[in-house]
Amino acid sequence: MSARTRTRPVHPADSGVDFRLPWWALALPVLAFVALLLLLTGPTDAQAASGGSGPVSQTVELLHRLHAHVAP
Repeated sequence: MSARTRTRPVHPADSGVDFRLPWWALALPVLAFVALLLLLTGPTDAQAASGGSGPVSQTVELLHRLHAHVAP
């Protein structure tokens, strides 16, 4: 005599967790990575030799001035 086995339901019980991500959950980190990569590999090397200031040095200078203004 064989025992009856219970079969699993096709769809498991809803646990309230949704595994699908919205489109921006992947797009924003990729965009941030590309922006940082462009800042690092941008034309700042050519401007550094000629004395120009690139976006990275401008940002650092702005942060330095902001810090000096906030904390005298």
